[in-house]
This record gives sequence, structure tokens and C-alpha cells, in this order.
Amino acid sequence: MSRPSTGKFAKCSTVAAWAVTIYVGVGSFASAEMLVPEKDELKLGFIKLTDMAPLAIAYEKGFFEEEGLFVTLEPQANWKVLLDRVITGELDGAHMLAGQPLAATTGFGTKAHIVTPFSMDLNGNGITVSNDVWAMMKENIPLGEDGKPLHPIKADALKPVVDAFKAEGKPFNLGMVFPVSTHNYELRYWLAAGGIHPGFYSPENVTGQIRADALLSVTPPPQMPATLEAGTIVGYSVGEPWNQAAVFKGIGVPVVTDYEIWKNNPEKVFGLTKEFTEKYPNTTLALTKALIRAAKWLDENNNANRAEAVEILSRSEYVGADAAVIANSMTGTFEYERGDKRDVPDFNVFFRHNATYPFYSDAIWYLTQMRRWGQIAEHKDDAWYAETARSVYLPDIYLKAAGMLVEEGKADTSDFPFGTDGYRAPTSDFIDGVSFDAKAPNAYIDSLKIGLKNEQTISGSDVVGG
Repeated sequence: MSRPSTGKFAKCSTVAAWAVTIYVGVGSFASAEMLVPEKDELKLGFIKLTDMAPLAIAYEKGFFEEEGLFVTLEPQANWKVLLDRVITGELDGAHMLAGQPLAATTGFGTKAHIVTPFSMDLNGNGITVSNDVWAMMKENIPLGEDGKPLHPIKADALKPVVDAFKAEGKPFNLGMVFPVSTHNYELRYWLAAGGIHPGFYSPENVTGQIRADALLSVTPPPQMPATLEAGTIVGYSVGEPWNQAAVFKGIGVPVVTDYEIWKNNPEKVFGLTKEFTEKYPNTTLALTKALIRAAKWLDENNNANRAEAVEILSRSEYVGADAAVIANSMTGTFEYERGDKRDVPDFNVFFRHNATYPFYSDAIWYLTQMRRWGQIAEHKDDAWYAETARSVYLPDIYLKAAGMLVEEGKADTSDFPFGTDGYRAPTSDFIDGVSFDAKAPNAYIDSLKIGLKNEQTISGSDVVGG
């Protein structure tokens, strides 16, 4: 997908100078030479999900071109194809699952040094179950004074249903979008918090179904509703608009959002190869600037631009879902059971709460979940988690880009966490109330009731050691 460069964004402006500054300390900026991207024609990939919005907005609002970049956006068939094409250079960068750069860099699934200078959003996912499963769950859910189910709905309400399936010899099949997706880890977290084992991985068995009570497998996001309707799965974890699509089709009920599982959790990132960032540093800065501007536009003036964003995303070249479906969550609400629409103003966050800053602590949480479920097969010390996070998340590039925008008058210093050490404060904003401190990852892993601990590993179908 591309459009000709005409009018005020004409390609002839490529050689023009872009004024920049480099961040050199808290609130302090120094003028630098004019920034000209080393590579100005780029192809960027994405999956058809609402949270690809910063890419679409940076394109449609001309932010890429104002930063000297001439971008083609191209939807990809699935997350594996997207990652492979970034690694081979067929794509210059892409909208990625936050776990993908970490998994690739540590060698789970594939081996490549993928990095990110930009976090694309917070929240944005949900867990949906079939109408039949919902009917069974509902018997275990208390009701409020208005007669509607009390939220957040914990997986405790699902456990008797899973147990009933098991007693009848039926598998309880659930879909998630990729083994290293946020959706996989959020679904696993929610299930485990309710006493339902989501299964382990091992180097010999990468199904993720070792010792599982619920069987999780990969389904591409746009196919989730149809797969649920066909009965192949009885529920799924996915980003929007595919939870709301189940409501509109009358085939399922979203029971919990990731905001309720972990308040303001990090979601997607913008991924590049380490080689790209080193070979094209100015291009990387220009990309980061454009994406920051897009994210800011999406959240500014109390989400005043969301209706326009919905119209853009509904186009076939982007998400290609009905505008009404996208608006159901994108404009600050979320519909659970049909007719049960509630205000969830932070369901999609693109800029506020420092959503775009690539915190090391976010990376470390993903790494703890990879270790918890066996994707990282052996114990790692706390220093390894910090070092791995620093090798993948690149906040220095982000802060340089942010400093340029402040100097240009396109953002305020208060918009960015200048002076941070890259770690969010410890938080217990999880559905089970367990506290996460990214500076003590092994203590956190050991505090979780279900999952590998300390020196434990998987051998065949057994947990050994520890």
C-alpha cells in the first residue's frame, strides 16, 4: 500500500534539512547538525489490528513525510511471516508483538537481534469465550445491583467448566495469536491465577501443552471469530477488533480485558533489526519521531481524534473491519455480553502514561513469563534479565527523538520520562494482586503459584529440579 508523494509532501523535499536536537540531560537539549535520513524509502509491515494505529496515522497525517521518510505500509499474513521478513530485510521494520524481539534475540523460535526504540501502546486485548462456555461460567459469577456480572471476571469462574470438560474427556481448546504474544502470556496469567494450568513448553516440545488443563494453540487474529463459530476453539485471547467482532456476530462474549488482568500493560512494539539501527541511525530517529507524533495525535485532547482514527482504521488497507466494531473499544468503551457496554477509557492507550517509552521493566516482565512457562528452559540470574532487556529495548534512541520534538515545539518536556532509569515502579495492579518488581525477576517468578520456579526444568512431561 502506497500513495504518490505530491503537494506539500513531495519527494523533492527529501534533500531538505530537518532541524534536530540531541537530548543530553534532564530537560537539556543541544543543537545538532541537520538530520537527513540515510534511507528514506521504507517498507513497514503490520497485522490487521487496532493497535497498528500509530503506523496508519503517521502515514495518513503526513508525519513520516514531514520527517523525510517515504513509507509503504504492507499488511502481513501472520506474525511469523512478519518477523521473518524483517529479519531478511524484505521489511525495514514492523508493528510487532512485544515478545518477538525478545524471543528472537534470546533464540526462542528463531535467532536474530531484533530491537525496539518505541512501544506502540498499552492495553487493547481481551479474552472471549463461546456463548455455551459463557452460559456455564455465568453460574459462577456474582451479579451487581444492576443484575449484570461483576467485573473483573476471574478465571475461578471458568475452572468448573474446564473441570467438566476434562471429566467428559473433552479438550478445552483456546486460541491465542502466537507463542510469544502478549495474548498468550495474558491468557496464561489469567488462567493460572484461577487455578487452571495453561501448559509448559520445553526444547523438545514447543506446543506449550505439557501438563495443561486448557490447550492453547495459535490462530491468526482475523480468523478468531470464524474459528470460534466453527467450534474448533471455545475461546480466545486477541487484540481488537476481534473480541468486539464476536459480540457483533453474536457468537461469543468477551469476559475480561487485559487492562483488568494487568492495568496499563505494554502491548505492541515497533521492531527493527539491530543492524538497521546501526546502519541507518538518522532513519531510526526519524521513524521514532513520526511514531511519537502519531501516538500523541491519537490521545491528545482527551481522545478527540479517535472518531477520525476509527474511520481510517476501518479502511481495507488497514484493519478492514466495520467502523462500528472498531469504535466499540477505540472510543473509550468496551462491550462484554451483548448490551453490556461499559466505559473503559484506557482500553486503548497510545501516548499517555508514557505508553511509547520502551521501559526495561516491560521487557523483563515478558522474559519472566517466557521462563515461567519453559520457553526459557533454564534458570537465569537477575543480571541476565536486565542485560537482555538492555540489548533489545533502546530508550536512548527514543529520548533523542523526544528531545528533537520538544525543541521543535511539537511536544512538551512533560510528555516524556526524561531522567528515568528505565524501570517502572513495582506494581501489584494484576488480577491476582501479586507484586512485580522488575529489579527482582526471580523473586517474582517464584511468587507465582503455577509455573516453573528457580532451578526447575521440564523433562518429558515432568517438572524436575528446584
